[in-house]
Amino acid sequence: MSKTGPDTNTKSVFIKTYGCQMNVYDSERMKDVLAPIGYATVDSPDGADLVVLNTCHIREKATEKVYSELGQMKKLKQAQGGKMTIAVAGCVAQAEGAEIMRRQPAVDLVLGPQAYHKLPEMIARVHRSTGERLETEFETLEKFDALPKSRTADGPTAFLSVQEGCDKFCTFCVVPYTRGAELSRPVDDITLEARNLASQGVREVQLLGQNVNAYHGAAPAIEGGDEWTLAQLVRHLSKIGGFDRIRYTTSHPRDMDDDLIAAHADTPELMPFLHLPVQSGSNNILKAMNRGHTREHYLDIMRRMKDARPDMALASDFIVGFPGESDKDFEDTMDLVREVGYAIAYSFKYSERPGTPAAEMFGQVPEDVKNERLQALQALLREQQTAFNASKIGETVQVLVTGTGRNEGQMHGRSPWLQAVHFDATPDLIGQIIDVEIVGASLNSLTGQLPGQSKEVAA
Repeated sequence: MSKTGPDTNTKSVFIKTYGCQMNVYDSERMKDVLAPIGYATVDSPDGADLVVLNTCHIREKATEKVYSELGQMKKLKQAQGGKMTIAVAGCVAQAEGAEIMRRQPAVDLVLGPQAYHKLPEMIARVHRSTGERLETEFETLEKFDALPKSRTADGPTAFLSVQEGCDKFCTFCVVPYTRGAELSRPVDDITLEARNLASQGVREVQLLGQNVNAYHGAAPAIEGGDEWTLAQLVRHLSKIGGFDRIRYTTSHPRDMDDDLIAAHADTPELMPFLHLPVQSGSNNILKAMNRGHTREHYLDIMRRMKDARPDMALASDFIVGFPGESDKDFEDTMDLVREVGYAIAYSFKYSERPGTPAAEMFGQVPEDVKNERLQALQALLREQQTAFNASKIGETVQVLVTGTGRNEGQMHGRSPWLQAVHFDATPDLIGQIIDVEIVGASLNSLTGQLPGQSKEVAA
């Protein structure tokens, strides 16, 4: 097993990340808090001193998957004579709490998403066999205050958490119970982290939040005033130098204000891509979901966004088979998809989440009906995604080169619309934004060539 860093005596940590981009960011920050106490990251749990499962509670059967993984980790721990420390972090940890340690005694500590800055302290307690091994309190701002002020960038793109938690209480969702109330980081703290990333060559930053467009962080001390919106934060970050591209996710229709839409028109660094989950095209279902917006409100946002930025690529999330969803409700969703036209979208069957209001609702939809509806929706979404990608054939687009591709001599990058782009080139281009001629497209990616290359070279 190889370890990173020059010190072969360094303790090793393996972190497995499930779910959302916020969890990816959290895992990166876990590495930052563990590095000062001697932990280097490894790419396999075999022989690791510490294993962290950073869990997500959103997807179906998430908890069962965690327990299954813990069974495998228990075997590895036993093979090492019990010397491996096992930690469960993230939203399943928050939701399940002490139940995890009861069901799987091999687990040494459990910590929620607002407590991973306490990892070094909790590990020390485990090693001393004293103190509390469970930490699932909501202390978001304390977490950010306790994190190292600098972090190690891994490539030309990076996530940057600006907001956590949710106050919306959609009836199907566990996030308010696992991430807590909406809280926003101060602009000065975000700026400090952003400058650090830019100094390491990060060209594209993606601002993260459970409801990122609900951002309302304390204004910079030098500016005075009370709070800034996401639009103000985006414009500010576009001026600090270093970032060529800014993105944000995930947004909520209730928080998509006029100024944020305008920022897409007046801030060139803000990419023409919007992920705005709608979940359903039926007003009846939106009300049952407690989404707080209507179909008409959502479509109006889509129209205004396209007016502000005509090349905008739109993305969304959908749930089919929500309790009470009729054939007419589902057809309303299909009509909305046809009207908007998505570059990419994510769709799922409704699944019960214990403790959420929807789990107790009447009118649960039969599984075979859910399957049929999901297949129909996904077929339409695939058709739209394929058409959007194909529309770029013949265009020259700017691609941020992020790394090597699967094939020898192939590079990988991202278009402004977040599409994966593959083309033949050399690794010295990593971190650069270059022109690429698009010569082919599939459902999930684009094929390109450098200007002047023959199509045979790019194939």
